[in-house]
Amino acid sequence: MNTAAAAPIPPRIARLLARCGFAPAPDSAIADLIRQGKSPWTDAVHLLWSMWVFVTPMFGGGYTWTWVALTVVSYPVFIALYAKTLLSSRRVSDCYAYGMAVLCFVLLPWYPSGISYFVFGCVMLHAGKRHRAIPIYLLQWFVLNLLYAGISTAIGRPWQMIVWMPVMTLIIGLIINVERASADKDIALKLSHDEVRRLAATAERERIGRDLHDLLGHTLSLITLKLELARKLSERDPPGSRRELEEAERVARHALAEVRSAVTGIRSADLAAELASARLLLESSNVHLEYDAPPEVLPPDVERGLSLVLREAATNIARHAQATTARIAFDTDVRSVHMCVEDNGRGGVVDDGNGLAGMRDRVRCMGGTLSIESTKNRGTKVLVRVGLPA
Repeated sequence: MNTAAAAPIPPRIARLLARCGFAPAPDSAIADLIRQGKSPWTDAVHLLWSMWVFVTPMFGGGYTWTWVALTVVSYPVFIALYAKTLLSSRRVSDCYAYGMAVLCFVLLPWYPSGISYFVFGCVMLHAGKRHRAIPIYLLQWFVLNLLYAGISTAIGRPWQMIVWMPVMTLIIGLIINVERASADKDIALKLSHDEVRRLAATAERERIGRDLHDLLGHTLSLITLKLELARKLSERDPPGSRRELEEAERVARHALAEVRSAVTGIRSADLAAELASARLLLESSNVHLEYDAPPEVLPPDVERGLSLVLREAATNIARHAQATTARIAFDTDVRSVHMCVEDNGRGGVVDDGNGLAGMRDRVRCMGGTLSIESTKNRGTKVLVRVGLPA
């Protein structure tokens, strides 16, 4: 994510807000924005719709002293309720959304502009658990609009306004709630991706520990016994002692070969693991990934280098490409291995940007070449070629 674009709250203002009871709760909407690297002021732009508070008198009633007085009193209260809805824990944020609706109900007989407060109250409702979000919202919407219709009828509001307001709040509210549910799922998927990587690393460490224990436990015990026996035979049976030392040396060399084989096996899993990690990363960014199976046998240094290049390329796609699909392909021949990473994103990549210079240096250290094809609005293709030892 691009955290550079986020405009954090200045510390002095943050301390002032905290003293006034406006510090963001850990599970608030503002806290979610900050965790995603977005500006905490993002939702402030929605207050532009509150201009209808000041426009409504133009359609009837005019700008009277009563309207001015009620606006001076009610609009700051509305702003405070709006801020608390975004800054409070989701467990209690509904209370402040209800407060906006109540503010409208109290003022409605004398203050038609208060209808804007009601719209914000309906739209700002946060449902509880994700799988029950829409049903809970519909119930909340129904109760609030039933109260609105009853009060509006009692004070003689036009029937068009009584009918149109529930329809408008329902459409806007459903759109907002669906967007919130989608954003929550994206956050959960990213957290799941991080957890999968952590569990995979833990499982890999445990597997390595088991493999080394199985390989070395018996072998080192055998070498110890051989050396102890050689020490005991060194004075009374020098030829026998020499044989035991030679046997211990043979066992040690065999153990060294097994350890090297195990380490090679561990390294060979890097590329396959990186492909799985890339798929999780891209799927969490709504990018569909297709990929070929990696080559089965590669020199450890080549496989490790390709894995790191693949990781950087996948990260670039997730962060910058704005793509919907991506593909990773491999091709090998007797002399070289080729890897192609392409996407259908916005393209227009600069060669030395987005970590590409580091990728190029890494490939150069392996004696290979890296080329980039990136036409604006037609995606990006990264081609890597690395020679194989004869």
